Amino acid sequence: MRFCLFVLTAVSLFAADPNRILFNRIGPYEMTLYISKADGSDEHPLLKSPGLDYNPAWSPDGRSIVFTSERNGSADLYMVKSDGTGLERLTDDPAYDDQAAFSPDSKQIVFVTTRAGGTADLWILDLDTHKARPLTSGPGGDFRPAWSPDGKWIAFSSDRGSNLPMRKGAWEHLHLVDIYLVHPDGSGLKRLTEHGDFCGSPKWSADSSRLLSYCMSAEDTWSYRTAKPKTGDTRLVSIDIASGAATTAVAGPGVKMSPAWLPSGQVAYVRKDIVAPGIFYGDGKPGPAGAVRSPSWSPDGSHVVYHKILSNLARDWQKTWSRDSRYDLVLTRWLPAFHPSGERFVASAPDITGVSELRLVETGANSSRPLFRQPGKSVMAAQWSPTGDAILFGLGTFFANRDRGAQVAMVKPDGSGFRQLTSGTNNNGFPSPSPDGKRFVYRTVGADGSGLRIMNIEDNSVATLTTEYDNFPLWSPRGDIIIFTRKHEGDFEIFSVRPDGSDVRRLTNSPGNDGHCAWSPDGEWIVFSSSRMGFKDEAPYTDSPQPYGELFVMRYDGTDVQQLTDNQWEDATAAWQPTPRMRSSR
Repeated sequence: MRFCLFVLTAVSLFAADPNRILFNRIGPYEMTLYISKADGSDEHPLLKSPGLDYNPAWSPDGRSIVFTSERNGSADLYMVKSDGTGLERLTDDPAYDDQAAFSPDSKQIVFVTTRAGGTADLWILDLDTHKARPLTSGPGGDFRPAWSPDGKWIAFSSDRGSNLPMRKGAWEHLHLVDIYLVHPDGSGLKRLTEHGDFCGSPKWSADSSRLLSYCMSAEDTWSYRTAKPKTGDTRLVSIDIASGAATTAVAGPGVKMSPAWLPSGQVAYVRKDIVAPGIFYGDGKPGPAGAVRSPSWSPDGSHVVYHKILSNLARDWQKTWSRDSRYDLVLTRWLPAFHPSGERFVASAPDITGVSELRLVETGANSSRPLFRQPGKSVMAAQWSPTGDAILFGLGTFFANRDRGAQVAMVKPDGSGFRQLTSGTNNNGFPSPSPDGKRFVYRTVGADGSGLRIMNIEDNSVATLTTEYDNFPLWSPRGDIIIFTRKHEGDFEIFSVRPDGSDVRRLTNSPGNDGHCAWSPDGEWIVFSSSRMGFKDEAPYTDSPQPYGELFVMRYDGTDVQQLTDNQWEDATAAWQPTPRMRSSR
């Protein structure tokens, strides 16, 4: 996981909250609604508000626009007039509410929510009473609903038939999605497209006889979920409701998504790739340009509303909403790690050449500075020594081209005194020191074997701890166990082991991946990222490598699991802030 982080602490230096967690989020940090004429002229913001407003939908009567906003915490639905006045909040639930679409009489909306068990289902909201009822349920996620103009059907995309396979040679899940239909009363559920690849975002023709969708291979759901795919091509497909027969719709080249039929019968879509990002029409003419997402046209087709991604860059310190009020959550850069005092931390950030450098951040501030870098090599997963007099980290290449190698190294807190600790042809990284600072555990992979190793810092002797596909080891502050992530039965799960290699225990057992852990200062709790709740939107919309990643906490033995975040972005690589009280109690 890459680019941004969360911090979780046990007794904060800067707040009364006993738990502050710092972590990284991969996803947009600023998105704003815009409205323009269909050709892109007269573009202006719909609302003047900072933060995240996204996924607008224009009502069939032309009076209102419903959209999703995180302006007051969790993702909720809001409605506003097309001139930007009359803002109204429609939902106020700690769950994730998103991707709304109007009924043909503009009196109801169907939307995506995690209210029932945490996975993405469809619910229907009455706009007069604000009462909501469930429409779909079951395993998997349901996304991007669209109500037919005749009111008889709701089309949507769903991964309910998928077991979330991983992309070839990696750990990220592919997104296998099919088009489904269901009546507004919940009856008549049926699948329209053949399972095995991806077809999403169905939109209705004016006579309710056909659906327009964008389709791609399963592997492309990885390639095209990045923020700016360099090139590629998806298909726009027209599906006959009666027969299920599919034909290719006329459209230009590129990574096409968000398809729509305009009142004129013309096709429109968003092109996501960096060659020509923006809205395009079937006749080849362009519309609004840039990082445009989720457009919705006025009933007469003359205007279009959409959101634009204005920033994907994380700040050093940005408070964010927590699903559990007992935990104070803060966004920061990639892979943060606190100094034992809790007064500062280090994190990784890409420099101008694209490799990651180590940066030092004062807790509570937005004023990081470079601490260590080495040209052509990334600094990854740093950890402070227990006394705060050294920083250990991996240095090299960790994802693509791992055969180039990486080694564990250390520097002093001012970035001086570089010392490489491991050697050989294997890819070594993700070090975690023991509480006494005399040893550290790290992962290794390569021709010389895989698994976890423990090195004695004084004499460089190495002991084998595990020999399986294991990663992300972390030594407990109490010193009694080491937690790590293991590939097991097709998924990644969290395990623990004694430092002598005994008593291996499986702590998580959920569909998908669990990993990227951090210890509470007292060694009683673990914060981790999990994909157990699945996707909450079609993957190409998220701009996140692993958009299903949510933060959870659990006891050191895997019990008492609690969810902290609930969104469609990637939340991972947490750090739990030490506090003076916690240090004095040891």
